[in-house]
Amino acid sequence: MQSPILELQNISKEFSGVKALSDVSLTVYPGSVHALVGENGAGKSTLMKILTGAYSKTSGRIFFEGQEIDQMDPKLSKKLGIHCIYQELNVMKNMTVAENVFIGAQPVTKLGLIDWKQMNKAAAEIFASLQLEINPKQLVKELSIAQKQMVEIARAISQQAKILIMDEPTSSLSERETEVLLSLVEELKKKGVSILYISHRMDEIFRICDTVTVLRDGTHIKTIPLSEVKNVDSLVELMVNRKVTDYFNKVEVELGKPILRVENLSKQGVLKDISFEVRKGEILGIAGLVGAGRSEIAKALFGMLAKDTGDVFIEDQKVEIRNPSDAIRLGLGFVTENRKETGLALKQSVRANITMSNLKKYVKYLLVQKTAEKKIAEEYRQKLNIKTATLEQPISSLSGGNQQKAILSRWIIQEPRILILDEPCRGVDVGAKAEIFAQISQLAQQGVAIIMISSEIPEIVGMSDRVLVMREGSIAGFLEKSSITPDNILKLAFGGGVSA
Repeated sequence: MQSPILELQNISKEFSGVKALSDVSLTVYPGSVHALVGENGAGKSTLMKILTGAYSKTSGRIFFEGQEIDQMDPKLSKKLGIHCIYQELNVMKNMTVAENVFIGAQPVTKLGLIDWKQMNKAAAEIFASLQLEINPKQLVKELSIAQKQMVEIARAISQQAKILIMDEPTSSLSERETEVLLSLVEELKKKGVSILYISHRMDEIFRICDTVTVLRDGTHIKTIPLSEVKNVDSLVELMVNRKVTDYFNKVEVELGKPILRVENLSKQGVLKDISFEVRKGEILGIAGLVGAGRSEIAKALFGMLAKDTGDVFIEDQKVEIRNPSDAIRLGLGFVTENRKETGLALKQSVRANITMSNLKKYVKYLLVQKTAEKKIAEEYRQKLNIKTATLEQPISSLSGGNQQKAILSRWIIQEPRILILDEPCRGVDVGAKAEIFAQISQLAQQGVAIIMISSEIPEIVGMSDRVLVMREGSIAGFLEKSSITPDNILKLAFGGGVSA
């Protein structure tokens, strides 16, 4: 029988007396892909940080290739061949691909100078072995997110990686880029590299992983071969400890009159003759392939993308939206696709991120009334179940789901007439996802018109009253409630017709 490359036995971790992990065990074999799943806050990140030496364990035992490791530290972890590809990529943008691959270990000439020829050649050989086409001489800042990820993986390979931890590796990738990454995982597996794969995307886990370990509330629930897992629902039930009946909790609402009307909205090379309306209490889903123009509609409506032609009407009044300030004044809210770049002030507190769009409500005599501000922030922390020890901790320390709930609460406080949600549950675990959808449904019940963009077809099907499908910058078609099916959405997205 094959010996494990890594064994974690009864690992516990405490922070100021609070247990983040309790008796967690994990066994990883060479050349296997081992999924680690659980809701945000289940302990996945803490466990990985113990593995990479960022945290020290409180108790438990770690064995690597049969040898016990008393305490892991970052230097030892790298020496053993344990590497992690985090969601926040660790690359030097103004350096070349080859420099990033061999950072800190560049080959040198006899004169002690960097041997550029040898370094570029070695980088090219690594990419070729992984069946990737990336120019070693190119600057990293010119690469896509997916290519930057490949550079990090190549760096790990150059350092003789034996275990590669991948933390939500496809969360920011297109469908085509995801396919490339999943193929790369298969290549790494063939080379004997062990992969610890952390993801909320169940289809990926069932496709490439051999084994799955489920964590819940810092404890080890189960480790099981994927071949023995019945279906996605049974795995999710282990994660959340409840039956998966309806993620979406969509309440049927009697729709009001049209509140937003868009006529012939165009932007050269991006959008062409986009016309639609949204009624009070309606959730209009916008679907389509990556690059079809979905996010561009949202940005144009919110004044972040200048239109060439077209008109926007709110309650039958023609309006001009030149910037986000205009949009907010007219009653629009926008939860953006990339919360860390355009949604969050990462260095500021949870409180500040919840209230920042509404500070004028708490200003008196030119001063912010902290008591009133804290009261409303606490109210929405409880209302949206934002899990945080204190409102004053940096929002960057929260899980993705809790960050997203903080952004959503910011716009709920604003009391928008129209709320645009671009990928509202990207990188969010199933528990937080259900809570976010419940809030969206509640807003619709209150008469808010909602535009929801999502790449996840089940989300579009489960939440939408109508669906607008985009294709290559144009509207491919609309689907009424009775016709909203995954099959019809995909047919329109790929240029076909729909089933009656």
